[in-house]
Amino acid sequence: MNQQNGLLTIAEASTLIESGHFMSIAGDETALRKLPPGHWIGGTIPYFIGSEGGVTTKDRVYVQLIECFAQPPRLSLRATDELPAICHEAPDNGYTLLIIPAFSEAHRLFAENAPNYEEMYMKPLVGWIAGVHLAELGTRKPLVVLGETLEFSDDKAAVIDVALPDHRYAQVEIVNPFRAAPTPAIRFPTSGFSAGACEIDGQARNFAEYLVSHQLDSRLPLVADYCGALINVSIRHIDLENGQVDFYAPVFAGTEYRMASPLTDYVRTFAAALPGALYQPEFACNCVLNFLYSELEGKQAGAIGGPMTFGEIGYQLLNQTMALLTIGE
Repeated sequence: MNQQNGLLTIAEASTLIESGHFMSIAGDETALRKLPPGHWIGGTIPYFIGSEGGVTTKDRVYVQLIECFAQPPRLSLRATDELPAICHEAPDNGYTLLIIPAFSEAHRLFAENAPNYEEMYMKPLVGWIAGVHLAELGTRKPLVVLGETLEFSDDKAAVIDVALPDHRYAQVEIVNPFRAAPTPAIRFPTSGFSAGACEIDGQARNFAEYLVSHQLDSRLPLVADYCGALINVSIRHIDLENGQVDFYAPVFAGTEYRMASPLTDYVRTFAAALPGALYQPEFACNCVLNFLYSELEGKQAGAIGGPMTFGEIGYQLLNQTMALLTIGE
C-alpha cells in the first residue's frame, strides 16, 4: 500500500483530502466530523490494525487511498432501495467499495439479499459494516459519511465506484482462518439474523439449548461452504430463556453449518491463510470480533492493516474474515 495509507492524525488526513486525493476513511464519529469536505467516503469505527499493531482510538483515522483509476471515481450515498442495482451500475472494468451502517435496514437487507443482486459476483464488490465502540452500543448509532457533502447517515450506504484502466483489474480476496470442526451438521428451517429451531444431524433441536448444553464456545463462528468458499456467521447473543440465538450475519435456510475449530495462534493462522502471490492490497478490513477474541490490542497482527469492523463485505456479508481488494495488471 501507499506509504500514506494507515492510521493518520486529523491534520495528516485533512492534508491528503485538501490535496484532492480519493480515499476511504474509517474513524470514530468525533474524528470524522473534524475532516474537511473532499473526495472521500467514511464509516464509524474506533478499532484498527495499524503499523504498531492493534489500536483503539478516537483521535486518529484509518485512510486507504484510491490511486488507480481510469476516470475520477464516483462517490455517492445510496438509499436501501438502490442497493440491489449496485453491481449492475458498477464499472465494467473496476470495482465498488461499499460501507453500510450496522443494525440499519440497509445492513439487514443487503445481508439477506446480496447474493441475488443482478450481476453479483461478476463485478468486484468489497467493503465493510460501520460500527461504534462496544461500550457505546445502544447509545450511539453507526454512521457512514459522504465526504463531498459531509452528509452523515445511519440508514444509507456510502459508495465509491472506481473504473480502472484497461490494462488493470481488481480482485477480491477473502481470507478466512476458520475451518469447520468435526461436529454435527446444523441446518435452520428459515433464514435470518436469529434462530431458535434447527436440525442437528437431522434431529429437531433448539439452537440456544444446544449451544449451552454442549458448552460450545460462542466466540467461534458457524462455518458453511458456499460454492467452495468458507463463509462464517458469528454468534452475537444466546438467549436461553427465550430459546433464541442472534447472529451478526444471517443464516440461510437449508444451508449446512458446523461450528468452527478454535485458533491456537490467530496471527500465524491468518498469515498462513493469505494467498501466496498476494499484491499489496488497495483496500483491507478485518472483523472486530477477531480483534477482541484474539486480544490484539497493542499486539503486532501481521503486515496488512485496516479497520476492524462490524462485518466485512467480499461480495456478500462476511464475519470474522479479512476482506481484501488488490489491483493487478
